Amino acid sequence: MRNNKISDVGINIAEKATVIWNVADMLRGPFKPHEYGLVILPMTVVKRFHDCLLPTHDNVLEQYEKVKHLAVIDGFLTRASGYQFYNTSKFTFETLLADPDNIEMNFKDYLAGFSANAQDVLSKFDFDSIIKRMVESNTLYSLLKSLILKKVI
Repeated sequence: MRNNKISDVGINIAEKATVIWNVADMLRGPFKPHEYGLVILPMTVVKRFHDCLLPTHDNVLEQYEKVKHLAVIDGFLTRASGYQFYNTSKFTFETLLADPDNIEMNFKDYLAGFSANAQDVLSKFDFDSIIKRMVESNTLYSLLKSLILKKVI
């Protein structure tokens, strides 16, 4: 039994390493190797947030419509999300891909939908300049597409 668990963890780590290397391959050219982390780290955080919130996304949007006129809404929305953070954007990674022509604007809308505490985490990455570079190099859409089927990178 113990060996199965160790084996499973090893496979999981190998899968995640493969995803990260695939992302690095996409960044080759527009980004220098020492800059890969500027993309991979924030995208890992955003993807993790996304995966956590996805099962309750519709509940949060429904609750948001009910309470958006109130002065204090965090408690309602964190309860709806099941976490201490939430996202009120209509977008998910899947719906972002449905409109490739507006990927930058929609992705920024998605990021702006996060609660203040999640926004605080994301603000530490100076992600706006990275998003701009990904859009200019046509890597944002490809990166999101590659992450869509991965549980967590």
